This record gives sequence, C-alpha cells and structure tokens, in this order.
Amino acid sequence: MLRIAIPYGQLSTRQLRTLAHIARKYDRGYGHFTTRQNMQLNWPQLPQVPDILSELARVEMHAIQTSGNCVRNVTSDHFAGVAGDETVDPRPYAELIRQWSTFHPEFAYLPRKFKIAVTGATNDRAAILVHDIGLQLLVGERGEVGLRVAVGGGLGRTPIIGHVIREFVPRAEILNYLDAILRVYNRYGRRDNKFKARIKILVKERTPAVFAKDVEAEWEQIRGGQATVPGEEFERLAGFFVPPRYDSLPKDDATYRSALQDNRPFANWAQRNLHPHKVPGYMIVTVSLKKTGVPPGDVTSDQMDAIAHLADRYSFGELRVSHEQNLVLTDVKQGDLLSLWQQLKALGLATPNIGLLTNIVCCPGGDFCSLANAKSIPIAEAIQRRFDDLDYLHDIGDLDLNISGCMNACGHHHVGHIGVLGVDKSGSEWYQVSIGGTQGDRAAIGKVIGPSFAASDMADVVTRLIETYVDIRHEDERFVDTVHRVGIDPFKERVYAAAD
Repeated sequence: MLRIAIPYGQLSTRQLRTLAHIARKYDRGYGHFTTRQNMQLNWPQLPQVPDILSELARVEMHAIQTSGNCVRNVTSDHFAGVAGDETVDPRPYAELIRQWSTFHPEFAYLPRKFKIAVTGATNDRAAILVHDIGLQLLVGERGEVGLRVAVGGGLGRTPIIGHVIREFVPRAEILNYLDAILRVYNRYGRRDNKFKARIKILVKERTPAVFAKDVEAEWEQIRGGQATVPGEEFERLAGFFVPPRYDSLPKDDATYRSALQDNRPFANWAQRNLHPHKVPGYMIVTVSLKKTGVPPGDVTSDQMDAIAHLADRYSFGELRVSHEQNLVLTDVKQGDLLSLWQQLKALGLATPNIGLLTNIVCCPGGDFCSLANAKSIPIAEAIQRRFDDLDYLHDIGDLDLNISGCMNACGHHHVGHIGVLGVDKSGSEWYQVSIGGTQGDRAAIGKVIGPSFAASDMADVVTRLIETYVDIRHEDERFVDTVHRVGIDPFKERVYAAAD
C-alpha cells in the first residue's frame, strides 16, 4: 500500500490527472481517498514505487511522512478560503507547519505517529479536537491573529477529546510553541509500549494542567528564537492562496432558482451537496464518492480525469479532499450548477447524500489492510443497500455513520453518530457498535451499546437503531441529539431484544 500526501486536502487538476495516470499505469485503475485527506493505492508493485515517486515529483507531490512515527500530513478545513464562517484562511498556516515539520530532525523518531489539524472557521470542519494538536485561528481584540491550541486528542485504542492548553498564541510564535509541545512529548513520551506512546496518553497521565505547564516552561526557553515567524513570511505564504478572479454576480441566479423549482432530483442534490460560498453568486459543491455499491472514498482513474475536466471548466482548476472521503469543487457559479449536476450524474458522482446515513466514512478494512481485524467495505455496502431510499434518508435526517476495521480507527468510528468497529473473536469477524459520537466544536466519543454482532446482522442492527430513533425523536431532532437526550438504553433494548 502506498499513501500519497495531499497537504491540507488541496489539489490542482494537473495533480489529480497525475493521480489518475498513476492509478491506471501502476495500480488497478482506481484510488482511495482517506480520512487524512490523502490518496491511498492498494496494489503498487515495490519495484515500480521509484517510478511512481518520480511521476509525483513532476507535479510537486510526494509520499513523505504518510506513515511512521513522525508528523503526518497536515490537514485542514476542506472549505478553507471560501467558507462564509471563516475568520482566517488556514491554508498559509497549514503550509507553514508542513514546511516546518517535513524532515525536521527532532521529529524523525517520535514515540508514535503525530497528527496536526488547522481550522480558521467558527464551525470546525477539520475535527481538530481529535488530533494530537488541533489549532483554531482567531483574531484578537486589536486585530492581531493568533491560535487556540488543543493537545492530546485522538481516537484509536484509547479515544480522547483534546484539551485546550492555551487560548491564544500569537501567530509569530506558533512554530516555537509547537516546538515546545513536541519537545515535551519527545522527552516524556513512552517508547517502551506503542499502545501507550501517543501524546494523548502522556497528557492524560500528567494531566492537562501539568502538561501545559511543561510546555510553557519549554516555550519560555525558545520564545522569540530562530523559529519565530516574521509578518512578511505570512504575507509570502498567503500569496500562494490568492482568491481567483470571481465575476460580479447577483446573490441569487434566476436560472438556478428555476431549476430548483422544476427539477426535484436536482433540488435534492442541491439540498445535500451544495454549501454557501462567501462570494455572492457562487456555491461550494461536494462531489459524493459514496454511491451505493462502491467502496466509500474510491474513485476510478476515468472518474478522476472527468472530475479534473469539470474542475477546470467550473471551479478555476482546483479541488479539495474532505476528511469524510469526498471531493469538493470550491468555486462554482450558481448558473453552472444544473449543467455540473447533469455531468456528475452521468459519472455516478451525484449521489445526494452528504450528511445522510449512506455518506459512510469507512477505512479499507480487512480487504486491503494487514492490521485490520475485520472487513469494513462489505458492511458499508450492506448498510447502503438497506437504506438506498432517498425519501427515507431525508426523513431520517443528518446522521454520520463511521466504520473502522480495527482499533486504529482510520474510519473515525468513535466520533460517528453510529460507529462500527471490526473486532476479532477466535478468528471470526465481529462488529462492535457505539452511538452518540460527534465531531466538530462539540466533539464527543460514542458509547458502546453492548456485545458485538456478526457481519450478517449489521444491516439489521442499524435498522433497529434508526427505527428506535424515529419512534422517540422530537421534531427536528437529529439522531445524535436524541441519543444525548435519552441515553443509549432505549436503543440497546430494541437492538438486543430483536437479536434474542
């Protein structure tokens, strides 16, 4: 397996075409987009990897630090730069951190892998509270930019929500402060037991208050030092993320509004897959990679080429990868949306399910990963087929379902409204179910409802969970809100009563 880094999820169409070419020439004609905003190839032959890396280098891409005990691919908000709720564009800061962390000699042998996420919006779409370090950009009272720093989040064997250890670090000091965190981790993090080596375990054992004190002491020694970032460097980095030349458009396009009235399938897609843009007359479009019968996050080489063509035509030649394993066209005119939808539909990429149950986040599982305890993709497909009814999905409403094939939690099952974890029981594949997890500003870890289930039962289990929710929900109440209101017992009783 080969992971290809896509820093902060941003892709040019030239890069996407190169990924399509590599998947076609060196793999089996498709790639898999992951929750790290990376692309994963499952079938490269080892002797051909140097050729793959050479082709990636031609479009300024690489596979550096996508595995190992190092700082991994820096992730960010997939709507960065175009979201209406954004305070500061996080991409220059994510790029700064990428450059700082790549080949950094102090980070070549950390106790365990290390993940950093950055957001600049009021609505956290980067899941910063379940990262080793989560950064939120803020603007102070005098207009100065800084970052709120959360540390010690993470999923895996011991899921923990991160702790804010400093409310405001001046942006000039951000690399010094990150250096201080990594130095404390390098000094005290365990290397004798990989299951206790993540920074979240260190923060928990030392307590967040003591860990924060350690970081402050380290920071005081290097504050204002060589890693201090001058204002002109931020300006230089921001120059790589200059907005495109938007047309001056009315806030509402008449042809778009007319199409919403006259074309129900288009309106369904618009309701779920379109998102507000900060520039009048434009929309953000999520291209769903979650069609029923297709492994979540998978896309063929031909589809990649076609998406690149659409991005060139409709979205200034740029795309984003979301940590929910979809692609995003960030800058589409309202007047072009109907034509874009028609072409996406012909490609099998217009499933109107963003935010709904069948928009499943799923790791490759036992079909491709030697670490997995169980298969993930067949479970996702069984659930998708059971709920392949758009009217019913819209009645259920917003619901995140996440599946992981092992405790490494690459499918982020802990923060799914419904989370499914593959477990091994005497050599057989079984599945543990949790409910009530959520990501974002109010991140929470789901609670396991009870003993695990056989693979053949999983579609029925999810069905009973949904039926329970429909029976007891309040008006306009999401599944996860119902769980938080009543607890897991009503769901547990219904599921296991039927199993008995």
